[in-house]
Amino acid sequence: MYRQLAHRSSPIVPRFTRSYIAGQFTGKKNANGKYTVTLIEGDGIGVEISQAVKDIYAAAKVPIEWEPVDVTPLLIDGKTTLPQQAVDSVNKNLVALKGPLATPVGKGHTSMNLTLRRAFNLFANVRPCKSIVGYDTPYENVDTVLIRENTEGEYSGIEHTIVPGVVQSIKLITRPASEKVIRYGFEYAKSINKPHILVVHKASIMKLSDGLFVNTAKEIAKEYPDVKLSFELLDNTSLKLTLDPNDYKDVVMVMPNLYGDIMSDLSSGLIGGLGLTPSGNMGNKVSIFEAVHGSAPDIAGKGLANPTALLLSSCMMLRHMSLNEDADRIEKAVLKTIASGPENRTGDLKGTASTSHFTEKVISNL
Repeated sequence: MYRQLAHRSSPIVPRFTRSYIAGQFTGKKNANGKYTVTLIEGDGIGVEISQAVKDIYAAAKVPIEWEPVDVTPLLIDGKTTLPQQAVDSVNKNLVALKGPLATPVGKGHTSMNLTLRRAFNLFANVRPCKSIVGYDTPYENVDTVLIRENTEGEYSGIEHTIVPGVVQSIKLITRPASEKVIRYGFEYAKSINKPHILVVHKASIMKLSDGLFVNTAKEIAKEYPDVKLSFELLDNTSLKLTLDPNDYKDVVMVMPNLYGDIMSDLSSGLIGGLGLTPSGNMGNKVSIFEAVHGSAPDIAGKGLANPTALLLSSCMMLRHMSLNEDADRIEKAVLKTIASGPENRTGDLKGTASTSHFTEKVISNL
């Protein structure tokens, strides 16, 4: 699961050691032999890149039926709320693919990404970053995996004005949420043959909140004697990861919400940006896979969007659903297209191809 290099061996599909771990897919095929997947096309370029995914899946004959839903936010009693139809669709299908959603800055409704995480208790964000053959960056052979606690920390949304000009934002860390994401991290590390957890924290300063996260990891580690546990301060990780990412190729990093948000984007920068990075959000029963880049309203409708991130996220989704051969086939076609030259890459990848040309080339490489 989550492999991105076409020239390497087939992706490792997670095999969890317990009978059931939160985040596993439990959906069933329909009577016609296909799975139904909720599709949230998103804003801006979301419609275009979602269409590319649909076209490629149709050409590859993937046993998927899409169920598009609208997640335009509703404001009910002052709270940002998802439309009930969207909630029902995701709960029914247990898996969704999501394009980028625009978030107002400093005003307006709550982030829809945050609303989705809360609505479905998407407790872990999994972000693998691997160098892509044929697209050179200053770093070679990057292979990192980061798991971010996805529901609390500084993103708990607990903010208030004390007096004019003084605002307080509360960082919430709880043992249950910490335990859930850390245990998932241990299971995931074993499943992809990287039996080494690195907890990234700042407990040297935030002794109670990050201290709770660190101490919870120590307790959970007792259940996994075959997985090594290490700790590293956030600033050290930031420095060392940019000096030499190879130091992190054999570990699975696990960290609280804000740190994971920042470090996952830093990791993406090592391989060429968010346009090449897949992402999966794991819940107790529901999982949502997404493109983590922006909605790019400035190029929406111009045929310039790069669908790679959404395509690679969809491959994560397929492996999550045990549709591994379909995932491998599509992923290899995407990576082959990127490696074939700038004429087949979109502008953000220093290429000249349109969205439709890139899509057609991927289909021809299936």
